[in-house]
This record gives sequence, C-alpha cells and structure tokens, in this order.
Amino acid sequence: MTKIPHRLILTEDQMPKQWYNLRADMKEQPDPLLNPATLKPIKTEELYPIFCEELAKQETDCTTRYFDIPEPVLDLYKAYRPSPLCRAYNLEKYLDTPAHIYYKFEGSNTSGSHKLNSAVAQAYYAKEQGLTSLTTETGAGQWGTALAEACSYFGLDLDVFMVKGSYNQKPYRKAVMQTFGANVVASPSDTTRVGRAILANDPDTTGSLGCAISEAIEKATTTPGCRYVLGSVLNQVLLHQSIIGLESKAAMEIIGEYPDVVIGCAGGGSNLGGLIAPFMQDKLLGKANPHFIAVEPASCPSLTRGRYAYDFCDTGKVTPLARMYTLGSGFIPSANHAGGLRYHGMSPILSKLFHDGYLDEARSVEQTKVFEAASLFARLETILPAPESSHAIRGAIDEAIRCREAGEKKVILFGLTGTGYFDMTAYTSYLEHTMSDYIPTDEDLQPGFDSLPKVD
Repeated sequence: MTKIPHRLILTEDQMPKQWYNLRADMKEQPDPLLNPATLKPIKTEELYPIFCEELAKQETDCTTRYFDIPEPVLDLYKAYRPSPLCRAYNLEKYLDTPAHIYYKFEGSNTSGSHKLNSAVAQAYYAKEQGLTSLTTETGAGQWGTALAEACSYFGLDLDVFMVKGSYNQKPYRKAVMQTFGANVVASPSDTTRVGRAILANDPDTTGSLGCAISEAIEKATTTPGCRYVLGSVLNQVLLHQSIIGLESKAAMEIIGEYPDVVIGCAGGGSNLGGLIAPFMQDKLLGKANPHFIAVEPASCPSLTRGRYAYDFCDTGKVTPLARMYTLGSGFIPSANHAGGLRYHGMSPILSKLFHDGYLDEARSVEQTKVFEAASLFARLETILPAPESSHAIRGAIDEAIRCREAGEKKVILFGLTGTGYFDMTAYTSYLEHTMSDYIPTDEDLQPGFDSLPKVD
C-alpha cells in the first residue's frame, strides 16, 4: 500500500475532465418536475424562461452518463482545483479510534466553499448564451459569494437575494459579494411583488431560501437578458458538484483506500450529492457497498421528518413542483438557526435515493453539538470549518467513536465543504454559551404539510 500522506492533491492532469450524471445509473428515475399551471411533466423548453438553455437541458437529461467540462470552466477550476483529500490523523488519535478518517476540503478558494464548482459552470453557460445578468438567492452566503466571483470573471451583472436572517448575521459576506460587483438585497424585500406580499403577511420575518428564490425568479423573469440560477437542489447542480466525488475517488485509489462510510451535510443536497456520486455509482452497479449518511440540522429536518411529496421549490409558488422530502414551501427555520442548510426540501435525486434505500441513513443534529464538533476539529486539524460542514464532522466523529467501541477498522470519508471565517457570530454564541437548540414540534411542522399541493 502507498504511504498515506496527511493530504493528497491530484495534479492538474489528473483532475476530471467530465462531470458524472448519477441519474444515468439509477434503477428508478426521480419523478419529473411538474408545470405548476398544468401539473403535467415539464418540458425542457418550458424551463427556458427561467434557466439558461444548456442548463435546462442538463436538468432534464436522465440518460447522458458523462458531460464534458467546457475548457473555459476547466481553466477557472484550475485556479483552485484539484482540492485536497486530507487524512485527519490528529482527530483519529484524539478519538483513539481504529478508523481512518478522510475529508475532502473544498474551502481553498475565495468563496470559501464548494459552491464555486457550479457557479463557474452556470455563469459560463449564461455568457455563452449571450445573457447579460443573473439572479439568485443565498442562505449563509457561500453560494452568493461564489456566484458573484464567477459572474465577475465572465462579465455578468448579478442580483443576490440573501435570506434576511443571514444578511443581518453576516455583513462581511455581503461585502465580499459587493467587492465582486454583485447587488445584494435582504430577502424578503420591497423590491419585488412577492417580497412585498410576504412582508405584508409577516413584517418581522427573518426570511427563508424559499422566499429568496421567489424574489430572484421574479426579478429574472421581468428583466431582459437575465436568467435565474440556483446553488443547490437541482439536478444540474449535483452534476457539476460531482467533481468533488470524482476527485475524492481518484485520490483514494492512489493511496489504496476505499470508503466504508461516506458522510455529508445535507441542506438542499449539492455537496452531499457531489461527494457521493461516483461511490453511489459503484453501489448502483453492484461494485461496492459503501454506507451513506446525510446529516442535517434538527431545526430544519427535511429528510428525517419531512414528507416525500410533490412541493413547490419556493415560498411564492411560482417554480416547477419537485417530488422530494419537504417540510412545506412556507417553512421558515427558527431565528436561532446558525449557518446554511435552511432549505425546506431536499434534492429530488437524493430524495429518491433515500426513499429507495440507496442513501442509507439520515440524521438530524442540534446546533450546539455541531459547534462542539466544529471547535474540536478546528483545534486538532487547524481548519475553522463552516457550520454546514460541521454537521458532517459531527457525523464522522460519531462514526469513529462507534468504530472504537465495536473494534472496527473502517474507512470514513466526509465532505468539508468550506471555512467558517464569516460565521464568527455563531461561533461566539457557542463559546459564550448563549447558543440555544431548537427542534420543531410535530405541531410546528404540520402547517407546512397541510399546505402541500394536491397532486394525483
């Protein structure tokens, strides 16, 4: 076996030149998107008023296994990719576990997260189509920052609708987006019809990704030369993020390891879907049987407590309907919720895999336990992790402890999606013992379930 380094970075020549489309190998396809007006399966061309045409084609393509990564996208990828695969030796020693713990670190770029992988692709396709501007939403700010960086590179204007709770918690995220030329608006806002309606109903709302999506889509569809782009949930996003898993698998092959357990944090599904993609392919094709774990916040538990049903992807109910695990499009996370992972639904691809038993397990974790894991990891591994990533760290620690107690020498791989340097308000709250946990009751969740659209 090759000597296992603390970190392994593939060469540029070893970086994948194609994205992998997981749907091509799924035994059963996710249910199709539905037109909100007719409740019939949506046609690719019906997505053109919202998405770039090439992205709309990627969204509905269930058969093409690999997509070539365009050269201009590869050129920008090379500024920060391949990203390192790291062995958490210090964490292993601290936990006294026989497990080998690896993490794929996606924070080595200005946006500080994995989000740039899809942002670059989506901005490129918009530029190729001749568009002049884009709109989007952002929760914790990683996606907005990544897209601002990508739009600046390709010469596109950008409007970002940032969830108001995060907008107020993270002023420096806003400053970074503005540095790259983006216009940043706290959502819900009075700049759109849907935003004004939401504020009229609840003037003090802290917002949600569903609210921000509604505003971004309205802005895109009423602005010439503009389209909407999304940083998670969609099939096209998981396609672009597959580069995370493809690099991980290639690096692990070099060092002679293969993961028994693959763990990712789960909000809308972008990083989890990207990380597991080639390993899930092995499972679907009967080549291996890794155990997949999704870790989500207890305050926004779409996989662990949501319903598998058709739902709108936004609060304003203007998007296509997707069949996914959902808390209802009107769900608003608790105001004490720190970080991202605040979307009401889960990627249709991951939802289908979970429903069919291929995505083995979903766990929900309180945020004080998440920040406990984050602080421990920072002290031992010298990286300050994002709150989102720290859900995966919590899962990896728990699995490593289980391996110690069972005497099992397993290989654990988790996704470290980014850094937490813009999350110091949350870290301070944890360190000063003012952070509280919130777990919605069944009664809290019921209104969202009652509002699910009636689809035969």
